[in-house]
Amino acid sequence: MSMSIKATTFRIDPVVQTGLSRLSKILGRPQNQLVNEAVRDFVARRSREVEMDLEVTLEALRAYRQNDPNFERAIEDYVDAEASLKEDPSRESQKR
Repeated sequence: MSMSIKATTFRIDPVVQTGLSRLSKILGRPQNQLVNEAVRDFVARRSREVEMDLEVTLEALRAYRQNDPNFERAIEDYVDAEASLKEDPSRESQKR
């Protein structure tokens, strides 16, 4: 599968740009190639990190759901919170 390359503009910190330029000359590789390599590595690494975070969150949600499959405890907490209100906020707007 061949994908066309898209020209994109990014702002790069001058210090980073200087380092990139020097590294490009030392390695004999174009800056564009070095930037693509760095971005590809960054995206792969961050994607793995995000995926792991999502998996942990999903596991926690599954465990919660299995612990309270019908959300009965959550419903009870909501009802208790509503019942503990001293004044009905909807009646406050009617007093004005």
